[in-house]
Amino acid sequence: YTPTHVRKLGGGRADRYAKFLIEEVKPFVEREYRVLPGSLHAGIGGSSLGGLVSLYLGLKHSAIFGKIAALSPSVWWNQLFIHRFVKALRVERRPRIWLDIGTREGARMVEDVERFRDLLLQGGWRLEQGLHYERVEGAEHNEIAWAQRVRPFLEFLYPASPGAV
Repeated sequence: YTPTHVRKLGGGRADRYAKFLIEEVKPFVEREYRVLPGSLHAGIGGSSLGGLVSLYLGLKHSAIFGKIAALSPSVWWNQLFIHRFVKALRVERRPRIWLDIGTREGARMVEDVERFRDLLLQGGWRLEQGLHYERVEGAEHNEIAWAQRVRPFLEFLYPASPGAV
């Protein structure tokens, strides 16, 4: 789930994972299920390292993924690699991004995610238009905390159309 390899931790196969998603999973879903076409309807998301890889792949492949959910993303990976990546990034389309962090995940984690948010803002995203950031009071780095944020991130990334039931 990581974009780069770190000697002591491993990883570094995010691009291989992207190839699997883009060339195998996405075509299968589009062939077997009724889905709306195009990047405006395709999203990627995850938590922790899954949030990191979702940011990396969603930003790198913004023509394919128009929406990104990153819950408590591990932006600390490889000395803040994702910070350097987004600074150098030139995207044609800015994906809609949900970004959050719990206050009980550690002060350093909160700071790193907020610095990442600021880099997105410097890159042209606007809060509550294409970017939602939330600091979740009391939330820890675990599935229980993330489960409580599923509905809000889905409502932000996939808002109901006017007149929808």
